[in-house]
Parts: sequence; structure tokens; C-alpha cells
Amino acid sequence: MKSIDAKLVVLGSQGVGKTSVVVRYVSNTFNGHLSPTIGASFFTCKMMVDNYRLRIQVWDTAGQERFRAMAPMYYRKSNAAILVYDITSLESFDDMKSWVQELQKNTDGDLAMCVFGNKCDLEDQREVDNNLALQFAASIGARHFQVSALSSEGLKLEKLI
Repeated sequence: MKSIDAKLVVLGSQGVGKTSVVVRYVSNTFNGHLSPTIGASFFTCKMMVDNYRLRIQVWDTAGQERFRAMAPMYYRKSNAAILVYDITSLESFDDMKSWVQELQKNTDGDLAMCVFGNKCDLEDQREVDNNLALQFAASIGARHFQVSALSSEGLKLEKLI
């Protein structure tokens, strides 16, 4: 059996639910009272995919502007990135353009990217049109997913090992 190690960085503005998405995926739990991330948090996720043992180092970066200068050191040698926005905040969606620019400046080689529209459980408060988000994701070569850290909707949980 082959093993693969990968580094995944999670980016987005403050309050979009990056940590909640990561915690939901890694431990299948939700805590509505998480403190803002300072710098970055680190998680390890292990799973089996098509006879490969995959170990993912997940770097959950801080979204606060005051920690923005530190973020590029967390991007280095990343294999993948998840850009998270809050579907109830057009501002958080617009901010993703600058996060993509940061990634492109501070990473080398191919980087797999996904865009997560978090908080899809708040559909009645939606400010970001799903078609607009799909177009943006396509424009940067990324896939787009509507997710909810609260309900786990859209966060397919693979069998962890």
C-alpha cells in the first residue's frame, strides 16, 4: 500500500467559519463558540483513498487582517488550498480575490484549489449568488462546494484511519 503526505491550507476572511469547517471534517464535531485563530492552527487528517494511505496536514490560517503578513509562511509547499467565504457576506466573497493573489504570489507549482461557500444552512440570508461563486471558482481553476460546518452538509466525511 502506498502512502501520500499532502499539505492543505485553508484561507478566507475572519468569521467565515474556516476553523469550524476544518473541525467538522477532522473530528465531525461543531462548536459554535470557537475563538478566532491566531496565526494558524494545525490539524492532521488520515484516510484511505483508492488503496492509498493519505495523510493531510491541514493549516487553518487566521483571517484577521493583523495576521495577514504571517500567512505566506503557512502557504509554502502546499499541495492544495481551500478558500472559504460566508454565503451571507458578499464582502467575504469579494475578499477571496486577494486571497487567491496571495496564494499565487507565495506558492510555486501546481496547487489544487477548492472554493467553499460556508453556512449554506442560512440560505434565507444568502448574499452571494451561487452562479457568481461557480463562475469565480471556474475562473481560477477551482471546484466550488456549498457547505455547512453546522449541519455538515457538503462535507463528505471519508473513513479516517
